[in-house]
Amino acid sequence: MTKEELLDCHKRIQPFIHRTPVLYSQLINEIASSNIVFKCENFQKMGAFKMRGATNAIMQLTESQKEKGVVTHSSGNFAQALSLAAKSLGIKAFIVMPNNAPKVKIEAVEGYGGNITFSESTIEAREKASELIAQNTGASFIHPSNDLDVIIGNATACLELLEDVPDLDYVFAPIGGGGLIAGTALSAHFFGDDCKVIGAEPITVDDAFRSLQSGIIETNVSGETIADGLRTHLGDINFPIIQKYVQKIITVEEYEIVQAMRLIYERLKIVVEPSSAVALAAVLKEKELFKAKKIGVILSGGNVDLNYLPFEKYS
Repeated sequence: MTKEELLDCHKRIQPFIHRTPVLYSQLINEIASSNIVFKCENFQKMGAFKMRGATNAIMQLTESQKEKGVVTHSSGNFAQALSLAAKSLGIKAFIVMPNNAPKVKIEAVEGYGGNITFSESTIEAREKASELIAQNTGASFIHPSNDLDVIIGNATACLELLEDVPDLDYVFAPIGGGGLIAGTALSAHFFGDDCKVIGAEPITVDDAFRSLQSGIIETNVSGETIADGLRTHLGDINFPIIQKYVQKIITVEEYEIVQAMRLIYERLKIVVEPSSAVALAAVLKEKELFKAKKIGVILSGGNVDLNYLPFEKYS
């Protein structure tokens, strides 16, 4: 991986993505005792950073591969991202979704032109259904997070952030499957000035935290979190990048996630999903470590079901 490859990727996908804004709140800075800027990927097309990786992965396919389409399994943002990216580039997208996926997410994928196949909710069932579609159609499988082209695409969010705010001491990003944090770490390495990357993860699904400690990819046997986008585990492509370039991972409680989410809603006046708020929750939890530092926080997405906001439950 080189600096030039990241720059080439950014140039390649620019016509198909938004350059998202960077915001800040003086009150949040006072609470955190640091200077925080927020990279607002909730304003990205389809509402999340995943549009970047999905677009780049499709654009890296050969013309013959594009003719046969792409396939993935996802119940959330990557299902939407791949569907919209494929539509924008004029190819077919086959999406395997669990049969218990929320109606709002199913409707979003359909709205973006994705061809949905439903499966049982287990990862084994999703993978099997994806493999069958790939065999029957010739579609290229694109993993939501454990794919180098996806990771490079995701890296462009932090690349833009560092272009806008080049003197950051730290960048915080949430960790689920590892595609965003790996990309963020690559951009911080190539474009930051001694900029360190910190991961943030719910304590109830702390597989990445444990993986960084043990040196092997850990999984979660069980565990629920309001940050539903972070329930997946790392992969063999993104984990080595994380090991090399991510300084540490901070785990946070559910109530800390909701407190951070409330701050973002009240002070930045923007809509984010719980997974996005995990990164700010990590800054606030360890704020003494980062006092007076200049910090970038990647707000990963804003696809939240407004009928199920968590504020009353954790008030």
